[in-house]
Amino acid sequence: MNTIQRARTRALALCCLPLAGAALSTSASAQSSVTLYGVVDNALTYASNQHGSSNVYMSQGNLQASKFGLLGSEDLGGGTKAIFRLESGFNSLTGAQSSAGYMFNRQAYVGLSNDRYGTVTLGRQYTPYFQMVGGLGPTGVLTGATGAHPGDLDALDTTLRFNNSITYLSPTIAGLQASAQYALGGVPGSIAAGGQFSAALRYDYLPFSIAAGYVKLKDIATSGALGTFAINSPVNSGYASARSAQLFAAAGRYTWHDLMVGLNYSNVQYAPGNGSMFHDKAVFNTFGAISTYRITQSVTVGGGYSFTQSSKTNGISDPAHYHQISLEQTYNLSARTTLYALQAYQHASGKTLIVADGATSIIDAVAVVGDSQNTTPSSGPSQFVGMVGLRHAF
Repeated sequence: MNTIQRARTRALALCCLPLAGAALSTSASAQSSVTLYGVVDNALTYASNQHGSSNVYMSQGNLQASKFGLLGSEDLGGGTKAIFRLESGFNSLTGAQSSAGYMFNRQAYVGLSNDRYGTVTLGRQYTPYFQMVGGLGPTGVLTGATGAHPGDLDALDTTLRFNNSITYLSPTIAGLQASAQYALGGVPGSIAAGGQFSAALRYDYLPFSIAAGYVKLKDIATSGALGTFAINSPVNSGYASARSAQLFAAAGRYTWHDLMVGLNYSNVQYAPGNGSMFHDKAVFNTFGAISTYRITQSVTVGGGYSFTQSSKTNGISDPAHYHQISLEQTYNLSARTTLYALQAYQHASGKTLIVADGATSIIDAVAVVGDSQNTTPSSGPSQFVGMVGLRHAF
């Protein structure tokens, strides 16, 4: 290569440097990532009373629900990202879908997130009520299976989802974060028919956290916007024909070194409508306390107590109330694998409402520990459930 050719080559290289730099910058600003995650959770379980008989059986999704999902984001520049999540629950004992007919029954949404302005997502989602309050309540600290309030009537476990929903989550400002969600019913001629709404606030300051949330459900039996809602336990199945439901909950906790203590409260109201099998608004109040203590880096113990009281309505003069104690012990074999033991006891008393053979009846309240026994409740006032299991997250 002669001197003139070398000079031309250097000139061409210098001209191309800005273009190469621009290409590298574009590549860096458009970075994207997709994460596969999931949980497999199985246990050997004993229940003292399931429809009148004790039972030893295998159960799954106890400490955490068995699931897998895809979480992705693409950097659009300027602090904005496109995000998505697809999450499916499954039965880790049989391999079956946890909800027949749903490929991604837990969550399926897409949205935009900005560091300054917040996040907007659209699709099938959990409510702000659950996301903010549930994380500080019994199911966020103990376990949904046996630590949820009776029958999960206040939906602080993962039993309430909205379809067709739009959610806004604000950025955190001085420890305060807010979220609101509206799910469209899709009824021609009426944007409000079948629509669902939820909102919540959370405040975190050093070791202290507090949150409050609200949910308004309409047209419970017919709304396409209401994805899932736990109204199948003996605690509240008598009000499955409600036209609407209103849920309010608040929770707070304080952490001091290895000790955490917390309090929570929920108020649930079922309102009748035309065709409902009850005539008076039914109200349930639940008061709870929780605590955990980390003995070592690997061993943690926890416990919780809740008291649920129903109202004197629909011909019930001695309304049902439920006392529940839940205990948990975990041993982390690694950052992803945990051995656990769970124990819970519930005692019910008073009367409750059920619907059978097309008519309502007032019967003695029966125990149903957490939401692990919604379809297998006790036939009497007491029930004990114990589990020993293994959970692996990936």
